Amino acid sequence: MDWTRLSPMSTTVNMHEAKTHLSRLVARAAAGEEIVIAKAGEPLARLVAYEPRRGPRQFGQLKGKIWIAEDFDETPQWLIDAFEA
Repeated sequence: MDWTRLSPMSTTVNMHEAKTHLSRLVARAAAGEEIVIAKAGEPLARLVAYEPRRGPRQFGQLKGKIWIAEDFDETPQWLIDAFEA
């Protein structure tokens, strides 16, 4: 398990405690807390609040709101040299 992915605000509980107090843990997760369920001290799962999926993206939402410079695709030689140095 990559411990760096765990939130600093997470609480770790063992499997037995998770089974015994599942309803309470779900309520805490729904309120925004991250619960990590472990077995023998090894994290196995994260219990987090449900986030509904967004709808599909609609193309053209930024039309007329952004501008791209004419020379966007032209890279100055000094920049190329800096990367290749």
